Amino acid sequence: MEAYQWQFPHPFIHQIEVQEADIDGLGHANNACYVRWCEDTAWAHSHRVGVGLDQFHALDRAMAVRKADYDYRFAAYAGERLLIATWITDISAAQMTRYFQFVREADSTTILLAKWLLVCIEISSGKPKRLPVEFKAAYGNT
Repeated sequence: MEAYQWQFPHPFIHQIEVQEADIDGLGHANNACYVRWCEDTAWAHSHRVGVGLDQFHALDRAMAVRKADYDYRFAAYAGERLLIATWITDISAAQMTRYFQFVREADSTTILLAKWLLVCIEISSGKPKRLPVEFKAAYGNT
């Protein structure tokens, strides 16, 4: 995986294959699929560092997307394998930034870059709260 030109060093990598069901009327992966793939990758990464739904509920805290930016560069087609890299950066008292980079495995082309601004919320109220030390410890090492 180190042969790719990653946006940041040491990415968490999630691999997917574009399915026929992902293809829209224009013959390529629908833009909404990229949003879902980002979410799937974020969850896979969170589970890898030991922060999943059980921990969220036990702490009454979660990370919610406050702002999302997607830079769609090239289309993806059925049967293509994509490497989806993600990183956490800029961890502060109540928020963090998560980046994504989608690379088409066949030709190493970056087809999408995305950035999420995440805010920590109290699940029971939906109000913004400080990041628990457990989140900082888990995500700070990624």
